[in-house]
Parts: sequence; C-alpha cells; structure tokens
Amino acid sequence: MISSDTLERRPAGVSPGAASRRSVRSRRARKVATPYLLIAPAALVYAAFTIYPIFRQFDISFFDWHIFPGATNSFVGWSNYTAIFHDPVVRTAAFNSILFIVITVPLQMIFGLFAAAILTDRLPGSTFWRMAVYIPVITSYVAVSWVFSYIFSSQGGVMNAIIGLLVGHSVSIDWTAQTWTGNAVIWILTIWKGIGWSFIIFLAALDAVPRQLLEAARIDGASERRVWRHVILPSLRTAITFVLVLLVIGAAQVFTQIYEITKGGPYNSTQTFMTYMYEQAFQNFAFGYAAAMASLLAVLLFGFSWAEIHVLRQNDS
Repeated sequence: MISSDTLERRPAGVSPGAASRRSVRSRRARKVATPYLLIAPAALVYAAFTIYPIFRQFDISFFDWHIFPGATNSFVGWSNYTAIFHDPVVRTAAFNSILFIVITVPLQMIFGLFAAAILTDRLPGSTFWRMAVYIPVITSYVAVSWVFSYIFSSQGGVMNAIIGLLVGHSVSIDWTAQTWTGNAVIWILTIWKGIGWSFIIFLAALDAVPRQLLEAARIDGASERRVWRHVILPSLRTAITFVLVLLVIGAAQVFTQIYEITKGGPYNSTQTFMTYMYEQAFQNFAFGYAAAMASLLAVLLFGFSWAEIHVLRQNDS
C-alpha cells in the first residue's frame, strides 16, 4: 500500500510504475559504477607510473634525448634502433639474457615443483621446511648479492676456503672476475632465491588437485609416475603457464644481482639487456638509445608472453 506521504512526494504526472522503473535503473547504475569507483585510484596510479612512462619511453626512443635543462633534443628517427643491431655489447647482453632465462627459469620451476610435491603431504616439520624454502623470496636482492659476493670472493671467500680444504692447499679463484664463473654465481643466486616463489604457487595448485582422481588412479593400479603424468601434471597446466610466463618476464629484466656482483664485467661479458640499458642511460646519458633498447625489450616480451600463453592454451584444449 502506498502511503499518503509517498503520494505527496511524487511529482505530478509520474505513475507508480515509472517511478519504480526509475528506482531500479538508479540502483543498477550504482551497482555497475561501484567497482569502477573502487579501482579508480589504483588505475590512476597505474596509468601515471606505468602506462604513461611506457608511451613516453617509445617517444624518447626516436630522439637524441638529453636530460639537461635547455638541451636540444633532436629527432633521429629509427637511428637508435638500427644502432642496437650493430652494437657488439648488445649481442653479448642478448646472449647472456637468453642464457639466463634458459638456465634459471626451468630449474626454478623444477626445484619448486619438487619441493611442493614433497611438502604437500603432512610430513613432520613440514611447516618449518615450507618457511625455509620461502624465506629467500622475501630477502633483499641487494643483501643476498653482497652475501654471495663474500662467499665467492677471491680473498677470504667461503668457497675458496672449502676448495682449499678439499685440495689441501689455499686457492685464490676470482669467481666474479671471470665470464663463466661470474655468470654461474648469478645463476646460482637467482635459482636459490626464486625457488620459493614457484614452490608456493605449485603448493597451492597441488592442494587443489581433486583427491578423487588421485585415489581412483591408484586404485586402478597406476604407478606414481603415471599418476603424475596423466593426472597431476595436466591439473597443473594453468599454474605452470602462470609461473612460466612470469618467470620469463622477470628473468628478461634481471638487473640487481648482476649490478651488485659483477657490474656487467669483466669487459661487458656478464652484461644483460637491463644492465647495459642502465649503463647507457645513467652513465653515458644516452637516454634515447636506452629508451630504444627498453622499447625493443618490451615488444619482445609482449610477443613472447602472448605466444607462450597461446601455445599452452592450444595444448590444453
């Protein structure tokens, strides 16, 4: 029943049905707009500090751009991009970046999945071991890089001391001053620190595998190898895709551990795309050239990630 007060407040000429429809539309509009209003602050921050810098970076890459006030930023077109393909250090950095991805990404995934498979069961002390595996993830890359620099130091380093005990005399190997050993130190550090991230994702994915499928496969006499191959791994396909894509993107942007341990040396032999880009921008002040490198890397990563997801989804279907 409509009260007399409602009738008095209703504008003249407006029927009860029209007022009801208008109220429904208003509530629906508020319901649709509320999520966008809630994410608007984060979206504005993301646009200001991520989207705009990306487009600004592409713009700078076409100029001989200078940061100094009053300097003339002359348009050079595609010159910065063509210079990339004639720079021998870029070839070395690209090779090191690809090698870094090929070595560190699979090993982080394999060790992370192995740890998750062991610690997913309710083993005695599993909470402690889960924490031990994950702790390196939350440690500072700068701090652990300094620790590894000390471990592999040529003077008084822990690794040289261990080798000295094994061979019976003191050794003085300068691990970080040689190309392959310097790269190996960086690979070991990255794998050790990154296992915990893959581990936590795979642990959650393993917990989500339907227990009925596992029990049915084992009752039918399937070996653990067949259970993993035909039940568990197909169930982990989404998690594997997610971990693989993010690890590849992160590995392609490796910077801190290289800068802290080798600074890209000796003689640019441990440079990667990011370290050489940083050197060009903030040591040589070649901002246009560095922006071209960053733009090229962004396009390559986008294309690779899209292709990776597309192929894995096709295999899943």
